[in-house]
Amino acid sequence: MKSKITLSSILLLSMLLGACAPKEDAAELYRQESPLQADITMPKDFSGDEPIHIALTQDGQTVDDSQFVHVEIWKGDGSFHHQMEDAENAGDGTYTFSKELTEEGLYYIKVHAGSNGSTIMPTLPFAVGELSKADVEALSEEVPDGNGNHEGHH
Repeated sequence: MKSKITLSSILLLSMLLGACAPKEDAAELYRQESPLQADITMPKDFSGDEPIHIALTQDGQTVDDSQFVHVEIWKGDGSFHHQMEDAENAGDGTYTFSKELTEEGLYYIKVHAGSNGSTIMPTLPFAVGELSKADVEALSEEVPDGNGNHEGHH
């Protein structure tokens, strides 16, 4: 009798566990993420005369109607910080931004962009003129945060 109860219990547990197997198409039931991507193109010798180009794509398509594209620039040594400004929509998924920077050194540009529920904030270092030894060393370190706080500003 004891073996029948044990056998029945094992059989019942096996059936219950078998019913818990995930569906093969379970992943398709959830929203598929399509991340926004930005390609930042800086002028070769940055002087501020030529604009910075930002090409946005999502799902392999250009993004002509993003919800926002803001640009923030700061100097690596902390002596300069230009708050966020809107980039100009140049069409065909390209956005441009111009800023004249006269002081030589290491700078960082951060693009804040959002489209179709995807928000990105890529950061790119760039040089204006010649870099000091400290600037070159800073390039090998982690990219510093421009303002330390990105809470709720979009």
